[in-house]
Amino acid sequence: MLRLASAALAGTAIEFYDFFVYGTAAALVLGPLFFPSFSPLAGTLAAFGTFGVGFLARPLGSAIFGHIGDRYGRRPVLLASLLLTGLATVAVGCVPTYDSIGVAAPALLVLLRFLQGLGLGGEWGGAVLLTAEHAPERRRGLWSSFPQIGPPVGFLLANGIVLALSATLTDAQFTSWGWRVPFWAAGVLALAGLWLRRSVEETPQFRALAESGRRADAPLAEVVRGHWRLLLLTGGALAVGYAVFYAVTTWSLAYATEHLGMGRTTVLACVMGAVTLMGVATPPLAALGDRYGRRPLCLAGSAACVVWMFPLVALLGTADPLLMTLGFVGALLGMVTMFAVVGAYLPELYAPRIRCTGAAVGYNLGGVLGGALTPIAATALADGTGPQWGVAVYLSAIALVSLVCFALLPETGPAVVRARAQAGAAAGTETGAAEAAAPV
Repeated sequence: MLRLASAALAGTAIEFYDFFVYGTAAALVLGPLFFPSFSPLAGTLAAFGTFGVGFLARPLGSAIFGHIGDRYGRRPVLLASLLLTGLATVAVGCVPTYDSIGVAAPALLVLLRFLQGLGLGGEWGGAVLLTAEHAPERRRGLWSSFPQIGPPVGFLLANGIVLALSATLTDAQFTSWGWRVPFWAAGVLALAGLWLRRSVEETPQFRALAESGRRADAPLAEVVRGHWRLLLLTGGALAVGYAVFYAVTTWSLAYATEHLGMGRTTVLACVMGAVTLMGVATPPLAALGDRYGRRPLCLAGSAACVVWMFPLVALLGTADPLLMTLGFVGALLGMVTMFAVVGAYLPELYAPRIRCTGAAVGYNLGGVLGGALTPIAATALADGTGPQWGVAVYLSAIALVSLVCFALLPETGPAVVRARAQAGAAAGTETGAAEAAAPV
């Protein structure tokens, strides 16, 4: 399990590195380089617009790779998605600026960002199923949290490289060529990830499906037709996690440097400190999910996000690095309280024959609802320095919607499912007992 979970974590970290390095570049340099005729605010909005394209592509990627995962196995998804995202990211670092090729420059950015999103849309489903379907039932949440550590690791890796470049290069050097280096580094990381995953074995549950001939012919159609309500609820439930994460890691970076006059090195250091604590907290919170259930942690995390968005914005407005870091830490701990357990929670909601598609599409639908629009909406709502209460209202509203969605989802933790099955058997309802246990 440790070898499998490590391979899942490494690959997910590399893919999220690819995705996050674009967000950092969008916050810092892509606006003036690719949209020079726009005002600074409009240029940032346009850059965040290209950032959002990746989120729009992720559900499509999850549908394509989910079909592959449910029909042909989880392992091919792990390799193909990593290769696609890595190639697209390296290509972003090679795109000439607007001054060199005109409108073709932002058009190429949009295309490559779309390909990034396609690849990442397939990655998450393959990685969490690799661990969830190999893990023992009582520790499924803990082992499935390893891919959830991938995003913090990828973020720290991406921004660590940007931070090092910012600290060693002049502004002119960074704007001219330094911002491209993290994109080129993605090629080396992708090769390393493919090497790590080369010997990963197919999961036992998919092998059983293949041997029995019970694989879904059209997984997406089956999910949409039979589980559309579950799909919408999971997308709405996960929206707050994306909204909070990208408000902290992308919008706040642009806002603090452009409106508060802070240095990008200082702000990146504050965000990276908070993300580090988020990654460290993930396994213990996932273990709590194994003990007490997935849903209670999701409800607690959503509720924490509802109440913390106003302190977050107030602390950000102080421009004090320590207070800003405190605000970031509180927001990300609320977010990870729910995201630590979703690696086990979402797969448990779907039967194995449609699990790769259902879990991945639901997860990435949340990305569209919460991640694609948040940097754009927050930038548009922010006006000058000081606390941005409009941003706080926006984020709290998303958190409230997610809280309601989690309240409408069932619990899937092993202890609860066994109790339901036993209660159904005691009442003489074998069908109900079987249905209660089937998705897990």
